[in-house]
Amino acid sequence: MIAALQGFTQQLVPVNGIKINAVTGGSGPPILLLHGWPETWWEWHHVMPLLAEHFSVVAIDLRGAGFSDCPQGGYDKANMARDAHEVMIALGHERYAVCGHDIGGMVALPQAALYREAVTHLAVLDVPLPGWTGWEATTARLWHFGFHMNRDLPERLIHGRESDYISAFMAERFYDHSRFDPADVEIYARAMALPGRLRGGMEWYRTLKADHAAALEYKKQPLGIPVFGLGGDQRFGPQMVPMLEEFATHVTGGSIARCSHYVADERPDEVAAALIAFLNPN
Repeated sequence: MIAALQGFTQQLVPVNGIKINAVTGGSGPPILLLHGWPETWWEWHHVMPLLAEHFSVVAIDLRGAGFSDCPQGGYDKANMARDAHEVMIALGHERYAVCGHDIGGMVALPQAALYREAVTHLAVLDVPLPGWTGWEATTARLWHFGFHMNRDLPERLIHGRESDYISAFMAERFYDHSRFDPADVEIYARAMALPGRLRGGMEWYRTLKADHAAALEYKKQPLGIPVFGLGGDQRFGPQMVPMLEEFATHVTGGSIARCSHYVADERPDEVAAALIAFLNPN
């Protein structure tokens, strides 16, 4: 299952009572990358070398995923944001940009809201955010939210079938299937089959009611930093900017054409170029 990326190193960083797997490389201003479900840091492996030409890149496995610890609790997004923030501090990055996709975007938003002295830029890629006015209506239409929130049932049905489930799940959310790599699916499936990781990923969903309530509080103090929203035009892209404008005063972004949910897999060059332009506007 070990996936390595040339020019990058991996280490386990002790933070917040657990150990988080961090993959680092490049030089320049720091940017933290937060993956979504059912992926790991490997989600960014096409994007990271492009960003590393301009930035010090840090990609982590969220708690409950990959080689990071999977404790019994602590999966509310504010606590996961603490994990991520403490990784950056431990690596010597007192001020940094953060970019999150999918569940990682749900972590990146509270990270920017709670650590305002540290986070310089926020980018969120293709995800409905807790706290958004369209949250309940949108998530009610997403079958996997309700399924994953069930206690123990998803684990019992998916265990031993991780590859089949992830393959079908991700394929449903690709537009350009020429970019769908079965080798990547196997990396994610093997990671999820590690002890506790299937349950850890389900716990990300089981805290969403509390995450929504917490995010409503963040909206009372809008973010003043530059914020960027990007998504596939076949998924959440058209909604990203107006969604983030509920949380921040300086929002830019848009959609990637002919792309669905897994933007870093389908269109890594466009994602990297958009992030570089966002972080280096001049």
